[in-house]
Amino acid sequence: MTKHPLTTTGQKALVIGCGLGDDAEALAQRGFEVTAFDISPTAIAWSQQRFPHSTVNYVVEDLLAIPSQWHLAFDLVFECRNIQALPLSVRSSVISTITSVVAPGGKLLVINRFRETEAEPSGPPWPLSNSELAEFEKLGLHQTQRFVFLESEQLDVKQLLIEYQRRHPATE
Repeated sequence: MTKHPLTTTGQKALVIGCGLGDDAEALAQRGFEVTAFDISPTAIAWSQQRFPHSTVNYVVEDLLAIPSQWHLAFDLVFECRNIQALPLSVRSSVISTITSVVAPGGKLLVINRFRETEAEPSGPPWPLSNSELAEFEKLGLHQTQRFVFLESEQLDVKQLLIEYQRRHPATE
């Protein structure tokens, strides 16, 4: 974050599959107005217990059935290792849902395992392929950064961090 300072005042962020809330809290500390959700009521309850004075709006939601008011509502959307945990049969729907919440001019940060082949992987997790990642661009986002890194030297598992952005309608 120090290399890429963010203007966060008045900016809304969404953390997908927030787990115990660490990512959501980090974004809130940077000044974002954060909504963080998880399908697990237990995870949300733990997040609220861990951070009792938090400004984060922790909610129980299903990525496959998010609230309609979230459509194009978030300046920053953070997706870390949730897509890879879902079967390939729901990937297109999930990618479409994630894309739909990114506001005009907003950014999407995706961190997931990556595979260089289109062959169906064994899993879970099921690493994402280039064709799956290309769906974000087909749905109106453009890739602004892409980093490949290893999960660990011992496992030799490739990870990707990709930043996408939705253009403002006036710039298209």
